[in-house]
Amino acid sequence: MSLTSALNSVQSIFNNTGQQSSVISKNIANVGNSDYVRREASVTTSLSVAQVVSISRAQETALLAQYLQTNAKDSAQQTLVTGLESLKSLVGGNDYETSPSTYLTAFQQALQTFGTSPSSTTAAQSAVTAAQDLANSLNTASDGVQSIRAEADAEIATQVSTLNTLLSQFEAANNAVKLATATGTDTSSALDEREKLLKQISSIVGVTSTVRDNNDMALYTSDGTVLFETIPRTVTFAPTATYVAGTEGNSIYIDGVALDAGEGSTTSASGSLQALLQLRDEIAPTFQAQFDEIAKSLVQIFSETDGSTSAPGLFVWTTASGATGATPAASDDTTGIASTISVNLAVVTSEGGDATKLRDGSISGITDLNTAGDSGISDNLDALYQALTEQRSFSSDAGLSTSQSLTDYASASIGWLEQYRSDATSASETTAAALSRSDEAYSNETGVNLDEELTLLLDIEQSYKAATKILNVIDEMFQSLLDIAS
Repeated sequence: MSLTSALNSVQSIFNNTGQQSSVISKNIANVGNSDYVRREASVTTSLSVAQVVSISRAQETALLAQYLQTNAKDSAQQTLVTGLESLKSLVGGNDYETSPSTYLTAFQQALQTFGTSPSSTTAAQSAVTAAQDLANSLNTASDGVQSIRAEADAEIATQVSTLNTLLSQFEAANNAVKLATATGTDTSSALDEREKLLKQISSIVGVTSTVRDNNDMALYTSDGTVLFETIPRTVTFAPTATYVAGTEGNSIYIDGVALDAGEGSTTSASGSLQALLQLRDEIAPTFQAQFDEIAKSLVQIFSETDGSTSAPGLFVWTTASGATGATPAASDDTTGIASTISVNLAVVTSEGGDATKLRDGSISGITDLNTAGDSGISDNLDALYQALTEQRSFSSDAGLSTSQSLTDYASASIGWLEQYRSDATSASETTAAALSRSDEAYSNETGVNLDEELTLLLDIEQSYKAATKILNVIDEMFQSLLDIAS
C-alpha cells in the first residue's frame, strides 16, 4: 500500500468515525424520548471498494402495529372507566349515600314510623320530608346523568377537532417522507414525526396502516373506513348544546360513514371516540331509564283513586310540555319523569299543606279514606308501605329485571352500575398492562439504550485511536523520505 493510499484510508476512517459519533450522540441526546426511533450507523463497502457509513432507522412494523392496537383499546377502556366513575359520583361514590335507593329506604322507614304513630304530626312531617329527599335525589341524579352526556358530547367535539388537526399534520409529515424517499435524502426525522402523529391518532380512533410505493402511508379505521389516503378524510360532528332525557346525540362521520359506539363493560370500542359514544348513547340513557322507572312507580304507588278516576297523590310530576302529569299507565312513555318528580304541595307544611293527608289518602282531593277524622287510623299508611315491597312490572329498556319490588329495583340499579364499573375497571387494568408490554417491546427494539450507545462510542474511540497511530506512522515515513531527499 502506498503512503497516499494509507493516508486516504486514514481520512476515510476519520470521516466514518465522525459520522458514527454524530449518530450516536443524537441517539444519546434522545434517551427517554418516546417519539424518537434509534438510528444505526454501520460501515459498509461501496462499489468502488471504499468504506462508507450507512445510516438506518430501527423500524419494527409489526411491533408498531401491535402498539397502535393496544393504545386504541386502552384509550377506549380508560375513557369508559372515567365516565362510569363520574356516574358513580352522582349517587354518592363508594357508599352510594345520595342514591335514590338510599333515600327510598329512608322514606320507607319514615313511612313505617308514621304508620305506627299515625296521630303524630312529627312523624307525618318526617315522612313528607323523607319523600322530598327521595324526589330531590331523583332530580339530582337525572340532571347529573344529562350533564355527563353533555360533557361527553362536548368532549367528542373537542376530540373530533383534534383528530382533524392531527390528520392535517399527518398529511404534511407523510408528504415529507415521500419527498425524502424520492430524492434519496434521510427520511428518519420525517418518519419520526409521522409515527408520533400516528400514535396520537390511534388514541382517538383505532387505525390500521398500509405503506405503499414511495413510503406513502394510508390509514383506515378498525372497521375499514378510509381515514387518510393521500389526503385526510373529513371527520364531522355536530355537537348538541343541551341534553335532557330523551335527547339523541348526533353521530360522528368519517368520510361520510357513521362511527359505531362501543359495547360492553370490556368495551369493543377502539379509541376514545367510540367509548364516548357508548357513554353518551348507551350507558347514561340506561341509567336514566332506571331512575325514570323508579319515579314512575312512585307516582303510581302513591296515586289516589275513587274507583273510576285516579290522580297523583304524594308524588307529582310535570310532562315535557310543562303540564301537570296524570297517573301514568304502564305503557305510557315517561322519559325524563325522574327530573320533574316532586312532592305534592298539599302535604308540605311550609307551603300551607297538611302532612296528615298522607295518612288519610286525601292529598289529591278526589278521595278521603278517613272521613271520620280518626287520628289513629293507619290502614292507608300500611298499604302504601306494603306496596313498596310488592312485585311490580318494569320496562325492559332499563336493563334490569322486569318483575321485582320497587325497593329491590332501586337496589338493583345501583348494583347494575357497580357491576358495570367493576368489570370495566378490571378490563382497564388488563388493557393498561397490554399497552405497557407493547410499549416496552417496541421501545426495546426501536428506543435508545444508553449502555449500548456508550459501548458503541467506546468502539468508535478505539477505531479513532488506531487511525491516529497509522497517521503518526505515515507522518514519520514522510519525514524519513524528506530527510533522505534533503
